[in-house]
Amino acid sequence: MGIALSKAAKAPDFEKALSELEQLVERLERGDLPLDDALKTFERGVALTRQCQEALKAAQARVEILAARGDGTSVEPFEPDDDAG
Repeated sequence: MGIALSKAAKAPDFEKALSELEQLVERLERGDLPLDDALKTFERGVALTRQCQEALKAAQARVEILAARGDGTSVEPFEPDDDAG
């Protein structure tokens, strides 16, 4: 149990990772970074993207487990409203 807590403490949460990723994208879009810094920024962005994807997969799995334990209803895919964009 201590291992899971230490892993969770080391990894920033989804919102922090997403916020950092947005900041990195803004820095890259400005186009004023030296090549080496741009590559390091891009590499960090890729790592954050993977972290966010894993967090979303874990959240989806938890929702599916909770739904399966619930009242027997099935999980339906999310379809955003066309008016939302």
